[in-house]
Amino acid sequence: MTQENVIEMRNITKKFGEFVANDQINLTVKRGEIHSLLGENGAGKSTLMNMLAGLLQPTSGQILVNGQEVHLDSPSKAAKLGIGMVHQHFMLVEAFTVAENIILGNEVTKGVALDLKKASQEIKALSEHYGLAVDPSAKISDISVGAQQRVEILKTLYRGADIIIFDEPTAVLTPSEIAELLDIMRNLVKEGKSIILITHKLDEIRAVSDRVTVIRRGKSIDTVTIEGSTSQELAEMMVGRSVSFKTEKIAANPKEVVLDIQNLVVNENRGVAAVKNLSLQVRAGEVVGIAGIDGNGQTELIEAITGMRKTVSGDVLIKGQSIHGKTVRQITEMSLGHIPEDRHRDGMVLEMTVAENLALQTYYKEPNSKNGILNYDNMNAKARELMEEFDVRGAGELIAGGDLSGGNQQKAVIAREIDRNPDLLIVSQPTRGLDVGAIEYIRKRLIGERDKGKAVLVVSFELDEILDVSDRIAVIHDGQIQGILDPATTNKQELGILMAGGSLAKEETHVS
Repeated sequence: MTQENVIEMRNITKKFGEFVANDQINLTVKRGEIHSLLGENGAGKSTLMNMLAGLLQPTSGQILVNGQEVHLDSPSKAAKLGIGMVHQHFMLVEAFTVAENIILGNEVTKGVALDLKKASQEIKALSEHYGLAVDPSAKISDISVGAQQRVEILKTLYRGADIIIFDEPTAVLTPSEIAELLDIMRNLVKEGKSIILITHKLDEIRAVSDRVTVIRRGKSIDTVTIEGSTSQELAEMMVGRSVSFKTEKIAANPKEVVLDIQNLVVNENRGVAAVKNLSLQVRAGEVVGIAGIDGNGQTELIEAITGMRKTVSGDVLIKGQSIHGKTVRQITEMSLGHIPEDRHRDGMVLEMTVAENLALQTYYKEPNSKNGILNYDNMNAKARELMEEFDVRGAGELIAGGDLSGGNQQKAVIAREIDRNPDLLIVSQPTRGLDVGAIEYIRKRLIGERDKGKAVLVVSFELDEILDVSDRIAVIHDGQIQGILDPATTNKQELGILMAGGSLAKEETHVS
């Protein structure tokens, strides 16, 4: 008789010192199902799955694979039992090819030599079988984020995984890549694989999952079938209260121009124009959202405004003053706050403590320092205050920033920038990787900044988010503003037409 449950995790507890990350959690995964793990940022989802993948060991409890109790004390042990994990932050060597990354640690040899040709043939056959289009000879640094994720999936399949854990797999993907990934998951299950999906996105859970286990503050709350559950019910189970999917706000009252972008031209890394003669204004007391398909100049535009990338021509004025020739710090001192799209690369120093990360923009000022000497007592006290206010969950302000969950890292960056009380707030992907409760809170904070008279520019690939928080929506295509729309009278279809480079008959052409 075939064992129905491929995974059983019984009364799993994991402690880090006094901090209890998982408290008597139970999880059962059936053969051939997509089982979602849903919970707030820092609820303990990734910790639980890291134990199943052999990266951590439980303080107490049992893990059974195919009905047999196992002790997963290393990733290689988990891999031998058919368990693979596709991590939120890819474990790839950028200088290596796709094939080299996939066989790393599991090399195919011919005598003493590496048989890369044979490995590439096997990888090509695997990719064709599962519909995971990748070129084995391509360098990781040269392929898209979506393709890198396909490499991670192939890596687990190459090692013979039958149980695949996806940790926040859509956090950095475009909408089309997300749809493609969900299709890949469905195909994997048809092939007899079992999938555990960690995600905050209720629409994705409802699209592919059979069952969902909800974890809240380290405890398992319930396991339910998707068919019999609503998004509202799942959200309430996750955060323990009613959640609003739409932000309540009064009408905007725009005043003076704070950000004035004039005929801006910015190159991307290869020297090709990514932003092309773009003009846009953001006034005090309004949120302007930028909607667009990834790769249409959004990143280069934000990097130019914040001083992280040189401009070719045109100008950017903050409160009437040009940023031309100024350093990043000088621009920041012009009362600019910046929440970057990549919190790991540009938002935090992962090896530093949470307190140090929260002081990155102000460490050189009193009360954080005096005469060049840092005052750690003040920095730590301020960090505790911000962690409380923004609900940044972790084992205290002295842990490394990299030890926070992805969503809590994002909340820490947002806390640091909003706390500085800037007149202009530049925000890229503000709720990427956040749960519904945190999304609700952050969107309210952005509207709150607007109501205090701040100018807010938001870039997001989530059209629901753009429609929810914006007072005006600027649609970007191929480095240019394709049109500006009123969120009260437009819809996703009209936005989509402009995002694809089309035009609307009644499109508003005024772009200031």
